[in-house]
Amino acid sequence: MLKEIGLGTGLAAVIFLALSGYDITPLLFVALAAGMLLYLARSRGMLAKTFNTAPVVCRQEIGFGDIGGQNTAINELKEALDFINNQDKIIKLGIRPLKGILLTGPPGTGKTLLAKAAANYTDSVFVACSGSEFIEMYAGVGAQRVRQLFQTARDSALKQKKESAIIFIDEIDILGGKRGQNASHHEYDQTLNQLLVEMDGLQVKDKVRILVLAATNRVDMLDPALLRPGRFDRQVKVDLPDKSGRMEILRLHCRNKPLASDVNLEEIARETFGFSGAHLESLANEGAILAMREGCTEISHRHLVEAIDKIMMGEKLDRRPAREELERVAVHEVGHALVSEKIRPGSVSMLTITPRGQALGYMRQLPENDAYLYTREYLENQIQVLLAGSVAEELVLGDRSTGAGNDIEQAIKTAGQIIRSGMSELGVVDPDILPADLRYRVLNDIIRSQEKKVKEFLGSMREVIKHVMRTLLAEEKITGEQFRALTRKYLKTV
Repeated sequence: MLKEIGLGTGLAAVIFLALSGYDITPLLFVALAAGMLLYLARSRGMLAKTFNTAPVVCRQEIGFGDIGGQNTAINELKEALDFINNQDKIIKLGIRPLKGILLTGPPGTGKTLLAKAAANYTDSVFVACSGSEFIEMYAGVGAQRVRQLFQTARDSALKQKKESAIIFIDEIDILGGKRGQNASHHEYDQTLNQLLVEMDGLQVKDKVRILVLAATNRVDMLDPALLRPGRFDRQVKVDLPDKSGRMEILRLHCRNKPLASDVNLEEIARETFGFSGAHLESLANEGAILAMREGCTEISHRHLVEAIDKIMMGEKLDRRPAREELERVAVHEVGHALVSEKIRPGSVSMLTITPRGQALGYMRQLPENDAYLYTREYLENQIQVLLAGSVAEELVLGDRSTGAGNDIEQAIKTAGQIIRSGMSELGVVDPDILPADLRYRVLNDIIRSQEKKVKEFLGSMREVIKHVMRTLLAEEKITGEQFRALTRKYLKTV
């Protein structure tokens, strides 16, 4: 009420002065400036207050038993969390408790789930936020939010009568990037400085013991001051799961789903090399969606296999290529499959000419266990498989097409890996100072020699390619077992 009366009185006074012949321009300028300052002050106050709405999760239902495929990360994290659970022991031994744990690894591997499980394991208050929430255009707001974050954790723990709190900062590379990279604006540096100060202030005898957990997939971008002992004392690698890990994750995500008797989760785990936990959760979900779409009451093995294709390549496309294009796609994929089967019998998982995403067709291989190191022979074999599609087109149809563009790029990249790893005729070299013409010659020699081998092999398999092509055109999709049944007698004679 008083605000309205004051505003009305001021406006009446200005009008009276204007009618009396006074120059009111200075008054208007002062009023406008005061209004802008008041607006900025209120905006900054509102921005600072909005951080108080960050969710404080009092109880986490997720435990370490609900996370699969990360046994090493879980064990390492549990050891660090035991400092919170066994405070008396660490005081007697004079151990400085860990102040921060950094979870690193690719997206979708379960870093956030591990942080939630950590809160459950230690019976701590859990405060979660993202690095982007700290960065604003107004100077000082980010630092204020960091102070409020730690204060919120302490207040929430005291309110709930808990002795510990876990602060989880996701995507910390946004907040904790190397200082000095944003010369035009110091808000980033001020915010990071405040986080460092707050972490330095954590003590073992605090009424509320606070542990900072953070996650990133770009640890190389973090400021060194964050990573030194006393800040983030440990880095826990949360990597992509291996075959047994994928099997465990699939079991977890399928435990609430009705699986048919023909489902072989071990085979699904073997075919999903490189999948993260998020991919596998999506796979189980997509399999259930496909079963519902068909009106089935159970999820069959074929639904999960179809879900793999959907996650890797995308949804089926409505567009239907012309007959000539389909024949070329079929020849291309059969070429890939024949060379793959020759190099490693039993490696072909499936062939299809059904368009998905950007691909008109594709051949999926079964991974060779979970390999992390490759020999030159292995890489050369991969180049042969990549080149086989375009070579088959040339041998059977007379010319090549643009459909092999991505295969050629991958073949060049693989040949470059041979050079970088010191496995080429050049021996150990620095690729950065290698003359371009020399690098081109060696790359060309590697690819040409493998292409020659592919031509020699597929040249004797023209009729086999046509035979499998006709079957693929009729069926649109054939499994690895069907492909081997069609080609077994021919491949044995090679």
